[in-house]
Amino acid sequence: MKKHNFYAGPSILPPYTIENTAKAVIELDGTELSIMEISHRSKEFIAVIEEAHDLFRELLNIPDGYSVLFLGGGASTQFAMVPINLFNKKAAYLNTGSWASKAIKEAKLFGEVDVVASSEDKNFTYIPKGYKIPEDADYFHITTNNTIFGTEIREDIDSPVPLVADMSSDIFSRPIDISKYAIIYGGAQKNLAPAGLTFVIVKNDVLGKVDRPIPTMFNYKTHIDKGSMFNTPPCLPIFAALQTLKWFKNLGGIAEMQKINEKKAQMLYNEIDRNKMFKSTVPDKNDQSYMNVCFVMNDGYENLDKEFLELATAEGIVGIKGHRSVGGFRASLYNALPIESLEVLIEVMQQFEKKHS
Repeated sequence: MKKHNFYAGPSILPPYTIENTAKAVIELDGTELSIMEISHRSKEFIAVIEEAHDLFRELLNIPDGYSVLFLGGGASTQFAMVPINLFNKKAAYLNTGSWASKAIKEAKLFGEVDVVASSEDKNFTYIPKGYKIPEDADYFHITTNNTIFGTEIREDIDSPVPLVADMSSDIFSRPIDISKYAIIYGGAQKNLAPAGLTFVIVKNDVLGKVDRPIPTMFNYKTHIDKGSMFNTPPCLPIFAALQTLKWFKNLGGIAEMQKINEKKAQMLYNEIDRNKMFKSTVPDKNDQSYMNVCFVMNDGYENLDKEFLELATAEGIVGIKGHRSVGGFRASLYNALPIESLEVLIEVMQQFEKKHS
């Protein structure tokens, strides 16, 4: 039976990526060596990382003056690396969930942090509005998509100070106006590649302005100067990321990816709204994530979670159980999820409704 993969991360990858990466694990381009054992200084791997850099820039239309980095350490390392490189006197943060909260905790090690707004009062089920970004902050940090709670900022906001965004779970899901951001970073294991790769897009002229000495490995300039090759990069995930980038391009680019993602999200949200058994955990449609759709049993059916999960599992659906912070269910509709898998989920939801009519 085909598995329908709704895991929140590590998550589904395109068959194109898996097949090409599997071949390279056996042998990379006639080298008689595996991508897992070839030197990162070899001409063969240098060609891989350079093509990945170029496609990254092309697909996101990254302007001159920005660098693209492929690093290790996960997005969680960036929670500290951002303030290490940008924090002088004060930083501003928007708190929209668990990952934003962790980023705030790290920033507080460096000084005053202004949490301009938070949705914690309602268990992060909305995106705060009407907040004021302090113009004396060194930067303003947002988490664009909140995987656990199912909310998303689906526009490029205007900020009077350098804007930093964690886009771990919605990168490449829509076109981005890169010029509005100072730094965009994220773990690759949701929409790009296997776990182990972290991408960073950084505007070069925001660097070099802090007073403190910066440890070599935590200095963005170190990695910019060496083209992400100061130390051994995560070679296998970078190769896999290149395959995904090629897949995006073959589909028609990120604008086409956005159309597909919007269609998938609307299909599922429409079924949740129609189906008497379920309800969304995010009431405002403008705040609902297109990447992670969170929903629970409707009033009066709260005791049926286990039964629905068992039915979904029997149909080959995996990764649908909601995070413990929210409960219920979470369907991650990342770029590589085919509409066919979503159709199976919707059919199971309809079967469940008929059973309990």
